[in-house]
Amino acid sequence: MLARRTFTAVLIAASLGVAGLVSAAPAPGGQSADGQNRRVRVHNQTGVALQKLQAADVRTGTFGADLLGGTPVASGASVAVLIDGGAGGCLYDLRAELAGGQTLLRENINVCRIADYYLTR
Repeated sequence: MLARRTFTAVLIAASLGVAGLVSAAPAPGGQSADGQNRRVRVHNQTGVALQKLQAADVRTGTFGADLLGGTPVASGASVAVLIDGGAGGCLYDLRAELAGGQTLLRENINVCRIADYYLTR
């Protein structure tokens, strides 16, 4: 019985140690420090190339840099982007610039709850 208790105590201690390592480890790609996954695959279903994509935390309204890094996304293609302003927000407005000059604005997208976003005109 003592051996079983010792084994159980060692197992619990090892589990707690591993849990501590997991929480101390850097967040994997697409995972913020708060544990929310803000990586979203944007599917371009507009019929034209997606030239630029920006996001703004709804609390600030300030659009950040181009999430595409200057690389257009063809119609029918998709790209994974990390939408994370670093302030712990989940609701973002998305502004997409399409080939031909059209701009699309999509508001209040919860990037913590979705994995895919289908951009349409």
